[in-house]
Amino acid sequence: MSSSAALSPRGARLATLVVGLCWLVVLFDGLDMFIYGSVLPHMLETKALGITPAKAGDVGSYATFGMLIGALSSGTVSDWVGRKKTIVVSTAVFSLASAVCASASSLAVFSLGRFLAGLGLGGLLPSAITMVTDYAPRGRRALIVGSLMTAHQAGGIVAGFVALWTGDWRVSFWICVIPLFIGVPLAIRFLPESITFLQAKGRTAEARALADRYDVALPAPKEARPAGADRWSAVAALFRGGLWVQTLLFWLASFGGLLLVYGVSQWLPSLMKANGYDLGSSIGFIIVINLGGIVGMLVGGRLTDMFGGSRISTIWFAITAVGIYTLSVHMPLALTYTVVFLTGMFLFSGQAMIYANVAGRSSDENRGTAVGWVSGMGRFGAVFGPWLGGQLLATGSTTAGFTAFAIAAVFAAVMISLTGLRAVRQEPAEVGELTAVG
Repeated sequence: MSSSAALSPRGARLATLVVGLCWLVVLFDGLDMFIYGSVLPHMLETKALGITPAKAGDVGSYATFGMLIGALSSGTVSDWVGRKKTIVVSTAVFSLASAVCASASSLAVFSLGRFLAGLGLGGLLPSAITMVTDYAPRGRRALIVGSLMTAHQAGGIVAGFVALWTGDWRVSFWICVIPLFIGVPLAIRFLPESITFLQAKGRTAEARALADRYDVALPAPKEARPAGADRWSAVAALFRGGLWVQTLLFWLASFGGLLLVYGVSQWLPSLMKANGYDLGSSIGFIIVINLGGIVGMLVGGRLTDMFGGSRISTIWFAITAVGIYTLSVHMPLALTYTVVFLTGMFLFSGQAMIYANVAGRSSDENRGTAVGWVSGMGRFGAVFGPWLGGQLLATGSTTAGFTAFAIAAVFAAVMISLTGLRAVRQEPAEVGELTAVG
């Protein structure tokens, strides 16, 4: 747990169980998020449901707008009702929404399905990050978050293979309903609630029983606050003292980072196809960029624990800008795959380290709120990115699309670098205090 420098063997098994189950549901989250971009070239080619590049951008923005609402809600809700319930409900929502997309008879119904999926997708990730952070040993938080986020990129790899294997967008979305029958039951049955959450809510008997069962150290009891106070004080804590500057900088960095993540995830296959690559290679780029993302998560997580999240994220986003701009140049296929892989290494983990940075600076009581709000405010970028890509592709200019995404990477690098100017201790000294890590 976050309160312990070391875990007993049974406590380590508890942490492994939590991370493993969260990894599984985040894998499904990644599958659902990336599947639209993976099947989009085929949908555009066949004009499925009357879709066009401009309309495709709108549909992508509907999904990310749903994610915005889900992320803003889930962070605070998980601090009210618990991490486990939020994870279970979020997974069920995006799984059921995929059934709506698979059976859609019009683009309007399909768009509604993607919006509903966004509610669940946006709600799951902040809650899962908060859950594993609550159980992470000290000095390993960023590595644990990075390990969790490899699931997201693994989901993207699965999405690419699903699109190549099925060749049919409806079948692909039906496959995305599977989490309802696997992830949800497993989480309900085996995922424990966060001990630090139970302590923060004054549910000490439940926390003690869970700690005794797995032989983990129980955090020192803290005075439970009234539920009404919890609902607003955790949000207000993000702005107390001089923290409002840090909070806004993280929000802006997350805006740029998620504009990149969702814009590139949706439009990379279509942009590469428009840049002269065949359809199979274009979908293959989604697989390769997510393979790079997995490597980047593990490397970035370890380096963040060693050198600080602000520093590593700044470097990662700067390299991402160079990689994305380079993709605007048509190169030999092998070289292009190499550039895509390296770009993926830095793109996805740069955003993940923003989450790890925020989680590491937050107290047990408001960690869910802090991560949820930085994710939620960043979703404005996630809404804008798919729409922007669609508008630029509709003009027939692929160079403009790559350039716009490269500029977003530079913006994120500048914003996150400024958070590093307020460097103090990583671990909160007191409940309610936020501290900087880099």
